[in-house]
Amino acid sequence: MLEVSHLTKRFGGLVAVDDLSLRLEKGTVLGIIGPNGAGKTTLINTITGFLRPDSGSISYQSERIDGLPIHRIARKGLGRTFQISELFKSLTVMQNMLVPATWQKISEPRKKAHELLEFFEVLQLAEEPAKNLSGGQQKLLDLAVISMLDPELLLLDEPFFGIHPVLKKKILDKIRVMHSEMGKTFGIVSHDIATVMYVCQKVVVMSTGGIIASGTPTEIQNDKRVIEAYLGD
Repeated sequence: MLEVSHLTKRFGGLVAVDDLSLRLEKGTVLGIIGPNGAGKTTLINTITGFLRPDSGSISYQSERIDGLPIHRIARKGLGRTFQISELFKSLTVMQNMLVPATWQKISEPRKKAHELLEFFEVLQLAEEPAKNLSGGQQKLLDLAVISMLDPELLLLDEPFFGIHPVLKKKILDKIRVMHSEMGKTFGIVSHDIATVMYVCQKVVVMSTGGIIASGTPTEIQNDKRVIEAYLGD
């Protein structure tokens, strides 16, 4: 579904992503872990068009997307969330849900928004300004908003960071349902290693802009390089 080939992204003298290659198969939940500064968010930003690569290629559904504007990548079925929510905080929850319908044709957008808010368990907050939601509720709303466009691949940047355990469980439950029952594919960047190992089928470990290990959660947990660098003894 997604193929990144020899991708490099520099910021001046800093190489944030260094000749990185990665394949994400349809129907997979992929975890991307690594320390701060490993290049995880830069990778997501480059895939989704927020940054332009210095070299390499990115293909989605066998079509090159590197260099395309953000909205065209989103329309192709690739959605993403951010570590810090990008919601319109002064708008209500329902108004945020309807924003995608201002630039993308959506059949019965209000009905669809209602159904998605119900699925993500924030329908009761539909008329609340987004700024009044807790961090976890905003993460659920982020997922609901990008779901308005029916993305086949969702790239989530730190979806579990700093939120209440009850809401974290809700997000995990929604990811599992979207994957198992709706056929969605996920790439999840997270520092929450235990959660990544629980929800993901495959994990890649990044360090200094490259991938140092890739495999199943069990393989990663038993990888000597990962144990020494990230998981401890």
